[in-house]
Amino acid sequence: MIERIREIAGKILRDANIFIGYERGFDAIHATPLFVRKEEDLKRLIWDPTCVHNLASYLPYMKERCGVLVKGCDSRAIVQYLQEGLIKREDVVIVGVPCRGVVDVKAVMRKTGYRPILNASFRNGRLVLRTDEAEKELVMEEALQGKCRRCLYPTPLLYDHLVSESILSDKDPDSVYADILELEGRTCEDRLSFWKRELSRCIRCYACRNACPMCICRDSCIAETREPKWVTQRSNLQEKFMFHMIHALHLAGRCVECGECERACPMEIPLLTIRRKVNLEMKRLFDYEAGIRPDERPPMYTFKVEEESIRDPEI
Repeated sequence: MIERIREIAGKILRDANIFIGYERGFDAIHATPLFVRKEEDLKRLIWDPTCVHNLASYLPYMKERCGVLVKGCDSRAIVQYLQEGLIKREDVVIVGVPCRGVVDVKAVMRKTGYRPILNASFRNGRLVLRTDEAEKELVMEEALQGKCRRCLYPTPLLYDHLVSESILSDKDPDSVYADILELEGRTCEDRLSFWKRELSRCIRCYACRNACPMCICRDSCIAETREPKWVTQRSNLQEKFMFHMIHALHLAGRCVECGECERACPMEIPLLTIRRKVNLEMKRLFDYEAGIRPDERPPMYTFKVEEESIRDPEI
């Protein structure tokens, strides 16, 4: 598969200025984004379950025609960009790679006792790791990110080139929000206690915002602007709640569930749970999923005096 990716990337570079893919990071379990401008750098491209980043995040900031490698969830971000007019279709060449899941690096590091990982190999549904002390084998299901266990779109929804045969999801669409429904079923007091416990760990580093492909106004983010001043820099629970609720609502009808917020969070807060709850409401109210159909208009980009699925409370 990697040879096919390199071949396609080489062709793209003939009429585009840059190709965005992955290269090996500082150890065997980390990959890092790679910006290829010269053909001799194509050999640095890699593809395996360590390729976790959503490379579509770079597209709104690119000033030149480029190619980009995307997984299924990443392609939803591109669709959302097109719907919102944040990129032009002719400016990007999309190379889709069907994905069977990417690793949760934090979980893998915990299972190896945070030892330096010298080698990692993926075979027969297992992840084999060699550290400086011993060799450890994990079932891939143990190593996958949570989003991958729920993924309904393992094959990119929009692409110019598809690296290999499409993969169909084996997930039941009615079951992917089971954890959200379970949380909904708890009492208000229990839910409030849960989120107080989780959000109290927030250090307001804004890594979730910086990693989110849909947070395109970060240079004038409400979390840091002083005109108007909605939140302070105090690190109390009230301010943390305020930031995360604003963030979630700004992603209403826009979150593509790529999981970059959770992956980037150093405190391992289940941030995607908040976004998925909002996504479930968008599905209930408007029968809408973000980043699925390029010709569809997001519900929050339209206005109707009377919404068919929303009933005004009787006075």
